[in-house]
Amino acid sequence: MQLDHDQLQQLLALLGESDIQEFCLEGEDFRLEVRRNLPSAAPVSLVQAPTAPAAPVAPVAAASVPSPSAPPPPAAAARSDLQAISAPMVGTFYRSPAPGDPAFVEVGSRITAGQPVCILEAMKLMNELESEISGEVVEILVENGTPVEFGQVLMRIKPG
Repeated sequence: MQLDHDQLQQLLALLGESDIQEFCLEGEDFRLEVRRNLPSAAPVSLVQAPTAPAAPVAPVAAASVPSPSAPPPPAAAARSDLQAISAPMVGTFYRSPAPGDPAFVEVGSRITAGQPVCILEAMKLMNELESEISGEVVEILVENGTPVEFGQVLMRIKPG
């Protein structure tokens, strides 16, 4: 089975419009996994594999936009007293809930665990990213409206 770029785009569009939470597709030279809405925001991967038998397609549970197995862009050197908030998926980073609205957080803002800190748009779905830690926002490393990679550091927080 071959899957070209156009077919992949069509497949992702159909999945984005469906209630399917997890999707896996294997071909002779690839494996595609798409997951969305998992608490841990599991990564999506497209992996080139040696010849493998095709597996049936089965819907299950989570979805982001697939990304090639490329490492996220290198992050600036981190201070040991700071914790990073990283992108749990590939998408577009937005600092506010809507254009013209104030940003969720600014440098110097105090945040609590569970508080939304940004939005990541993936496949036309707006996903609020909530902080897992409480503390002070020390750095915001991504510009509004910028595409981000899975695992890319978005912000650094000083716990407390």
